[in-house]
Amino acid sequence: MQTGDLLMVHASLRSIGPLEGGADGLLEALVDTVGLDGTLLMVLGALDEWAWVNERPEPERAQLLSDAEPFDALATPADPEVGTLAEVFRTRPGTLVSDHPEGRFAASGRLAGHLTTDVPWNDYYGPGSPLERLVDAGGRVLRLGADPNTVTLLHYAEYLTPLPEKRRVRRHRKVLEPGGSLVRVVECLDDSAGIVDYPAEDYFTSILRAYLGTDRAACGMVGDAQAELIDAGDIARFAVHWMAEHLGEPNLHR
Repeated sequence: MQTGDLLMVHASLRSIGPLEGGADGLLEALVDTVGLDGTLLMVLGALDEWAWVNERPEPERAQLLSDAEPFDALATPADPEVGTLAEVFRTRPGTLVSDHPEGRFAASGRLAGHLTTDVPWNDYYGPGSPLERLVDAGGRVLRLGADPNTVTLLHYAEYLTPLPEKRRVRRHRKVLEPGGSLVRVVECLDDSAGIVDYPAEDYFTSILRAYLGTDRAACGMVGDAQAELIDAGDIARFAVHWMAEHLGEPNLHR
């Protein structure tokens, strides 16, 4: 890592172990590393206690959401599944957030505005997304003890992979807008269960393991955690080729 870097960070504070200053101390260290010309990016998602509604038939969802707390880009906490660091980052002075209830990102630094403004509503991990902007800007992915299935950038590769059929979903979310709250529909590839059924471990885990096996990532230890620094464009291209080879119909029935 060096001054001026654009880093998308995935970290497990539990895996890293005790840190001076805790989550804020880690973020300060990262900011100091990339400097004033650098940028940090993290995926936030959003706390959603009404996600169960999207398992119900579509005609029922709007009514079921009538009592739901609307998503507020500036106030709704991060999805707990993305970890404590993301929520601490969201609330730090100078952090900008994108306005999306599913694919919400936070960024700070020189490219923060570019990464978080005017994001797509549908297909929010695809073309035009903060993930594509990360790749186009020559960014890198920094993993600090994170679970192997948490490389969010691979969702962008799902959009680029040439497969005849990809599973899509429609989700209903109650959101806060200038005129009040309303229920909106989000359409996208299935970023929860996968774009196809895969008869093995989570295929994001398989992709990361295969990529790390090429020795193209810089690896080491940060505290007690295994860390990897990965070129975003390189792993996205690798993932497209891997998915095209392994997720096609003949391969799924081996």
